[in-house]
Amino acid sequence: MEKIWLQSYPPGVPAEIDPNQYRSLVHLLEESFQKYADRNAYVCMDKFLTYAELDSYSKRLAAWLQSRSLKKGARVAVMMPNVLQYPIAIAAILRAGYTVVNVNPLYTPRELEHQLNDSGAEAILILENFATTLEQVLPRTKVKHIVVASMGEMLGGLKGVIVNFVVRNVKKMVPAFSLPNAVRFKDALSQGAGMKFVPVDLQASDVAFLQYTGGTTGVSKGATLTHRNIVGNLLQNEAWAQPRLKTLPASEPLTIVCALPLYHIFALTACAMWGMRMGAMNILIPNPRDIGGFIKELSKYKFNMLPAVNTLYNALVNHPEFAKLDFSGVVICNGGGMAVQQAVNDKWLKVTGVPIIEGYGLSETSPTATCNRADGTEFTATIGLPVPSTDIAILDDDGKEVALGQPGEIAIRGPQVMAGYWNRPDETAKVMTPDGYFKSGDVGVMDARGYVKIVDRKKDMVLVSGFNVYPNEVEGVIAAHPGVMECACVGVPDEHSGEAVKVFVVRKDPNLTVDTLMAYCKENLTGYKKPKYIEFRDELPKTNVGKILRRVLRDEVVGQKKAA
Repeated sequence: MEKIWLQSYPPGVPAEIDPNQYRSLVHLLEESFQKYADRNAYVCMDKFLTYAELDSYSKRLAAWLQSRSLKKGARVAVMMPNVLQYPIAIAAILRAGYTVVNVNPLYTPRELEHQLNDSGAEAILILENFATTLEQVLPRTKVKHIVVASMGEMLGGLKGVIVNFVVRNVKKMVPAFSLPNAVRFKDALSQGAGMKFVPVDLQASDVAFLQYTGGTTGVSKGATLTHRNIVGNLLQNEAWAQPRLKTLPASEPLTIVCALPLYHIFALTACAMWGMRMGAMNILIPNPRDIGGFIKELSKYKFNMLPAVNTLYNALVNHPEFAKLDFSGVVICNGGGMAVQQAVNDKWLKVTGVPIIEGYGLSETSPTATCNRADGTEFTATIGLPVPSTDIAILDDDGKEVALGQPGEIAIRGPQVMAGYWNRPDETAKVMTPDGYFKSGDVGVMDARGYVKIVDRKKDMVLVSGFNVYPNEVEGVIAAHPGVMECACVGVPDEHSGEAVKVFVVRKDPNLTVDTLMAYCKENLTGYKKPKYIEFRDELPKTNVGKILRRVLRDEVVGQKKAA
């Protein structure tokens, strides 16, 4: 279709980027290591890591990995929270010519075993806090080489010793484990210093990451992301952010808050990779669920960017200490992973002076596919415009484009779209069209300006007496009630209407009643969209990224009905 969205682009944002200007992601990263050598690249628990140190450490670790006789393209897993070892590990694996397999550190043994075996990982770098999980599945995997890190080892001196003592002995966060052949992270760095690092001739088509989908729609699959995919998305994000970045003094490096876990594609690209591309200082937050501790960490820095999901923004802005921070340097707050609710955006804007710029993407798209204008100030209730070099089509069930303004499946084509699912040609065929579009599984509409609005995921849509009810809409209305902290809408079986709407609510006002909220919904939602059931909860189930798991709530209700 005609790229009608280009008419809505901010001045200075190009229609296209050149994903081929770098031979590989390593080429891009090594350019940053040299260009920004004297700058701080990362900081975690007050310990700074410069680009020169990141260059040196990652080269040593890359040499150590190469000494294990792994072949080019071998998969190496990383299972850590946001600690200094993470960016070192990623850079090392890529520089050694291998593929990074990002692993959620809170995985159960079953989930870890599946991912290690599905990827064929031969090595893993893991924080000792989670080593017991690895021990339970190791004999049933192909993993031969293990590097074990600790929370305190990169902090140095007495502080590192104290942190490790507290984590291990006071907080009891390191369950006993036995991995006899494992090498300590610092030992691998020391050994690698005396080894020869051999630069690898990497191509744009080589696989950089296997980024596993959350598994909420079935068996977890690895999205195969090439060096070209990631480079393309970094350059797309850079071009898109220019209108806001130009408002900062050119001499001042960016400071980016990395609170989302780096194993997640949103943080991996928006924080770790993009931050290194821009020569930014990245503030690593190992535990963003500790909102008080998170805010205390933010108080130490004048930060410029804070990518997050709606629930994290909501938790921050509702904490009494948050408003006391210095927001004078903040220019971009990117929202993704789930719908940004207007009630959250409005309060965030009031407190910080900066709106939440909502974007959209998936693991399969590296991730950014669309985004609202970086210079925007109004809440659009959309996921924005296709970013440079990206085509969006809205397709019907037969794969044909629908008329403008009509709902259909969002399909994406561009340099950031994955090569396919790892070793799953059958699954790849289900989501890729012959002309190169990735079918997202999300239902959306595009308006005449080129803005795309997500109606919802196909599977989340609730069908009430033949009428479509989209949970995002219901949640947006209820979240705007002053007595509501957060909510989740699901469809539950109903003998009269097929399905009925049920909403789970976490209260901000403890005096809020079901009747009061039902009356509010009656005023703001047409009859078939109004919840039939409202249940108050102390908390809602979420992924580690903070995305509310509607599926868990829906399955819980269905299970209760079957039991009855």
